Parts: sequence; structure tokens; C-alpha cells
Amino acid sequence: MRALAERLGGRVGLHRWRGLPVARRRQILTPVLIGIGLVFPFAAGNAGNVDAAANAFTYVLLALGLNIVVGFAGLLDLGYAAFFAIGAYGYGIAASGQLKPGWSSLWAPLEWAGQVSRLAVPGQPETVQFHFSFWPMLAVTAIICAIFGMLFGAPTLRLRGDYLAIVTLGFGEIVPVVARNWDELTNGAQGLGGIHTPKLFGFDFGFSPYPYYFLGLGLVAVAVWISIRLQESRVGRAWMAIREDELAAGAMGVNHVHYKLLAFAMGAAVGGLAGTFYVAKLTTATPDMFTFPVSVMVLVMVVLGGLGSIRGVVLAALFVALLQSVILQDLTEYVHALGRLVGSPFLQRVELITSLELIFGLILVLMMIFRREGLWPAVRRVSALTREQQAAAPARGAAVRLSWARPEPAGGPARPLLLIEGLTKRFGGVSAAADITLGVRAGELVSVIGPNGSGKTTLFNLITGLMRPDGGSIRLEGQMIGGLPSHEIVARGVARTFQNIRLFNNLSVLENLLVGEHARLEAGVLGAILRLPRVRAEERRAVVSALEVLEIFGNRLLPRLDHPVYGLSYANRRRTEIARAIMTRPKLLLLDEPAAGMNPAETLELMDLIKALRGLGITIILIEHKLDVVMDVSDRVVVLDHGVKIAEGAPAQVRSDERVIEAYLGRRRRAA
Repeated sequence: MRALAERLGGRVGLHRWRGLPVARRRQILTPVLIGIGLVFPFAAGNAGNVDAAANAFTYVLLALGLNIVVGFAGLLDLGYAAFFAIGAYGYGIAASGQLKPGWSSLWAPLEWAGQVSRLAVPGQPETVQFHFSFWPMLAVTAIICAIFGMLFGAPTLRLRGDYLAIVTLGFGEIVPVVARNWDELTNGAQGLGGIHTPKLFGFDFGFSPYPYYFLGLGLVAVAVWISIRLQESRVGRAWMAIREDELAAGAMGVNHVHYKLLAFAMGAAVGGLAGTFYVAKLTTATPDMFTFPVSVMVLVMVVLGGLGSIRGVVLAALFVALLQSVILQDLTEYVHALGRLVGSPFLQRVELITSLELIFGLILVLMMIFRREGLWPAVRRVSALTREQQAAAPARGAAVRLSWARPEPAGGPARPLLLIEGLTKRFGGVSAAADITLGVRAGELVSVIGPNGSGKTTLFNLITGLMRPDGGSIRLEGQMIGGLPSHEIVARGVARTFQNIRLFNNLSVLENLLVGEHARLEAGVLGAILRLPRVRAEERRAVVSALEVLEIFGNRLLPRLDHPVYGLSYANRRRTEIARAIMTRPKLLLLDEPAAGMNPAETLELMDLIKALRGLGITIILIEHKLDVVMDVSDRVVVLDHGVKIAEGAPAQVRSDERVIEAYLGRRRRAA
């Protein structure tokens, strides 16, 4: 009974811990973890363990940097060791005697600052001796690596998956080759030696592992803090949206070019910090320290911990680094002892450290087969819904309020909100849009119908910038938007849903909606990291706006606020996608078969919502195959067939049009 009581008590304690808000858990864990880190060197027992921990911090930094690129943004980088090398050689060249340029007056300010010295040898021109301080070089190498990250990332912007991995692998191989062959700058295969160790207020770190341990601990703490701030910001949500669905991210206002380059730059900067710290500790840098196996090892850390999971990546990096430096060596001694005990020459010759790449390969294979989300995934646990929260009967006529909406009478201004003229799009010999002309006034609800393959979704893709038209023009409020990138069109007030639901599956309902608010927010990287009052206020307003939109859907979505969307029912996924589109604050909302998969009662409820949104001044273009619903809610109906507009007018007029009956209704009846 006592054991049972202890077990139940442990479960209750764990349940209470999980029930605490994330911010409260961090307030408890942060001082505890920092305290453990500060006490460890004094409890370790010997300097060797402290040295191993200090080296492990290098790999924690590398894993955190790669987690930004792979875990947050979903960009598979197999050449990450290149930035490790650039940071290492950047500091190594600046803090050693390898490079000796000629003296000129331009070096005088740095000589005055104590970063360089003038060398005068009789009979030879004066030269410069570099001995840059470690502390400013941390920032300099991070900036240099960020620039190289953008340069390496720019050619890969259109690549995904295997192709991206191959290109980054090539970059990762180029850098060590350059370091091995550029003798004047890097001293070739022999590498750099005599690199100056850090000094702080006159104290030289020298070769003792203890100051490097505390320095590494501080760098890791800063990197974790930055990662958390980025992950929970507008920037982090944009990265994760690109990771989940790049096309849908663009349709929500995320500039994928900007944010991919930003991910490469931030990840490379952290890799540069790791390289600077590493060579400052070792006082040497050789090309063999930055080869492909290093990239693989760091990738193993990220995959093992969990893509996007900061805590998981830190723990996995510590484990893998200590596995390499301590655990495998100790295990090898145990295997040798076992071999001597049983008289096995084979076991006495085993060296596990030589099988490190094999072990990494096995870890990757096993993780991909059995636990792709990692050992400590980023997805948060959510509590089960109560019976009241799960119950949601269809309700019609509920009031809809949006604080930012301004009601617009149907048919409003004389000039159309959207004007399409002569729109054309061809795929080879197939015409998906053939000289389509269409005007939609502010406040209207226009439906586009037609048989499958008639070009309805293509029309939406052309309006929202997912496809470039071959001819014609698309204007919003008189301004040309045809051919603009999708994120710019969203910023101008056009939002959409998709025929096949495209949500960010591993994000919560709230996070999906906050991505929809992306184009209306302003915080950048510095704002996300520093979290100034203006940025905090902006985030609070975004959450309030998301809750306002979720209230429209009542008990359908509000209780599932923190639930990942992959666990929602099909109908609730549809509602979440509509809510996300509303979060962009659109002037024009394009709904592509929003009632697909809903039963008749849910369909009527949704149509009431759509009419209410129109009443708030949002102009709506609707694609829907449920014709009775279309005829009931629409101000006008446009009919497409094989990319050609064959009819347009009031619902009753279109219903009786012979061309519509032949092209759409007639075919449907014959098919039945």
C-alpha cells in the first residue's frame, strides 16, 4: 500500500507540474539548472570531467544553431560544419601571427586600441601583428558567419528536401578544402597555432578548463535564451510555418525568401560563436577539425533531441558529446576487461571510439523508424477536453463581431474592389484561364462555380500570387497585384483558404491564427530577442485578436486553443483555416470549398457565418459545389468551364442559363 501511495503521489506531482503555465515552470527551472551548472565543476572531482563538459558546450552551441535552420525553419543543412570552420578560422587568423599585412596609417586606430602591433624588422617593410581580443571577435565572427550564411543560403532558396541537402553538403565540403589549400591565410594542412587565449580584466584563461567551462556555460545560456525568444515570436512562427507548409506560409503573408535567409544567417552566427570558443580553448585550428562527420554529429543531436525542441537539442547534444569523449572510452575499458575475463582476443581489441560514425548512423536510422519526433519533442502536452467542451451542437444566427471590420454596403463604391481583365493562364496546350474578365464590388458575395477542372482554383491561385498569369491584369482598389508575390498580396488585403486544407499541422490552433496575423505585425529579430514593451504589447494585441476570431466559432475551437491542429476533426480543421484567413484582416476573402466534408447542419451554420462576415464589410468570393447553398447566399454567381467564363449574373438567372445547365448541371445529372 505504501508503494502504491508513493506511486500515486508521484503521478499527482507530475500532473501538477504539467498543469503549471510554461512561464511558471521556466521561473522554477531556470535558477535550478543554472545552479547545477555552476556547482558542477566543484563536484566533478577532476579537471578532465570539467574539460569534457567545456568541450560539450561547443557542440550544444552548434546543435542550437543548427536547430534554428533545421528544427525551426525545416531547411535540411548537411554542411553546417562550414560555419563552425569560418568562425574558428576567423578568430584564429585575428589572434595569431599567421597573417602579416603591410603597415599603413589605417592600422593606427587598432594599434591605439591594443588590437594590433607594428613589427619593424631592419631592412624589411613594416608589417602588422594581429592579436585581436577574444570578446569583440565573438561578435565579429558571428557577423561574418551570418553574412556567409546568407551567401550560402541564397542559391538554395528554391530548393527543398534532398536537393537542398546536396547543395549544403557541397558548401560544407568547400570550406575545409579552401582552408587546406590557402596557405597564406590558413597555413594549409598544418593549420593555425599559437592562437591567443581569452583574457578578462587581466586574467588569462590559459589552459585551465575551469574558465572555459564557465564561459561555455554562459554562451549556452545566452543561446538558449535567444532560441526561446525567437521560437515564441513572430519570427519563430514564420520559420515554423515555412517548415510546415511553405506555400501556405506565403499565402499568410510570410516572405519565405527573407525568413529562409534569416534562418541561415542566425544559425550560421551561432555556429561562428561555437567555432570562436572552440579554437580559443584549443589554441589551434586545422582543416580536419571541420569535416563532414562534424555536420553529421550535430545533425544527430538535433534529430535525437527533437526537431525544434530546445530542451531536447541541449540534452541530446550533451549526451552525444559526452558519448564521444567519455562514455565510449569508459565502455571500451569495460569491454576489454570482459574480454580478459572470458579470454576473448576479439573483445580485448575492440575500440568503440573508432565506430563513432557507425553509431551516429544507427541513431539516425532508429530515430527515423521508431521516433521521428525525437526523444523530447517540441509538441506540448494538452489536457483532455471535458464533456461540456466537447459538446458543440450546430447553432445558427450567432452574432459575429470583429473590432477592426468596417461594414460596407453591398455593391458599395462604383469602382470595383477587385477588377480582373483578360486573365490568361496556360499549362502547355491546356488553357486553365482563358481571357477571364470579372469585377467584384466591395461588400459583395460572389460565388464561382463550374465542373471539376473548370479553372476555379486556378483563378484563386492567380489572384493570390501562387501562380503568375500569362496575360491580363488583376487590380485591387485600382492597384495592380497580378504577378506580385503572395506575401505582398496578403499585406494588401487578400486572404484565402485552400481546396485541400493547408494548415501548419504541428502548430496549435492559436499559433496557426497568429501566423495569419503575421503581415499586420512588425517585430523583427532584435525585437523578438529583446522583447521590448512595444513588442510585448504587439503580441498581446495579436493574441486578443486571435481570441476574438475564435469566439466566432464558439465551442468548436475555443476549448482547443492549445491543441495541435493535426488532432482536430476535419470540420474543425476547415474552421481553423477560415479563422486563420480572417486573422489577416482581409478586404477580400477567397474561400475554396469551405463546406467540403461538413454535414448539412454544419454547412448551414458555416454559410450563416459567411453571410455575417460579408455583413461586416469583408468582400467574399466563394467556390462551392453545393449548389443549393451557393444560390442561397450569393449576390452574383460566375460560372467557369474549361477556363472560360460562360455565365455571370444573379443566382436565379444563372440557374436557368442553358449554357450552365449543359456545362455543369446537365453533366452532373448524366453522371448520376
